[in-house]
Amino acid sequence: MELKQTIEKRTSIRNFIDEPVPLNDLKEMVRRAGLAPSVNNYQPWKFIAVTNKKVLSKMAMKVSDRIKEIPSNKSIAAKNVKSQVEWFATFFENAPAVIAMVMEDYETVLEKGVNLSHEEINKARNFQDMQSAGAAIQNLLLSAVDLGYGACWLSAPMMAKESLEKILEVENPYHLIAFVAVGKAAREKEPKSKKSIDEICKVKE
Repeated sequence: MELKQTIEKRTSIRNFIDEPVPLNDLKEMVRRAGLAPSVNNYQPWKFIAVTNKKVLSKMAMKVSDRIKEIPSNKSIAAKNVKSQVEWFATFFENAPAVIAMVMEDYETVLEKGVNLSHEEINKARNFQDMQSAGAAIQNLLLSAVDLGYGACWLSAPMMAKESLEKILEVENPYHLIAFVAVGKAAREKEPKSKKSIDEICKVKE
């Protein structure tokens, strides 16, 4: 598939058919994700592909439990809001595969010569770690489309980050960043409309 077609076809897929994703395809998605640019070519990432249904269910339960623990406000919509968020945060349970991205912190050269913490420098540089992570995940999403799959980037499950890290046996210096659910789409889905080029592009001459 041509790059332009892949980019234009990509959309978030949350409903999948019950068909396994071959390990070679998962590995190819991860290989391409690893080709993404990262700060100083540090490549701070690793990826964990989860296909075990019991493990996926266990992870989804931890996320669900965490959402239920969050105090609700007094609004009429509170119950529906939490229910909706819970579904969007746990639908990965029914995906054929979930690719978890873990990352280690990047120590900048600046950290060795100034009296600023990693967190302070990362914030000053507009979160270089997360920018690197986003580039890799975008490569993964586009690769999934190119290989004939649907995929969805999830950040909501990170509300149960510590519990998920224990299940996935993530050890220091790595920490969990995001999930990508992958599988054959249950139905064709048209990409959502996007802003026009005139709305998002400004040329300073």
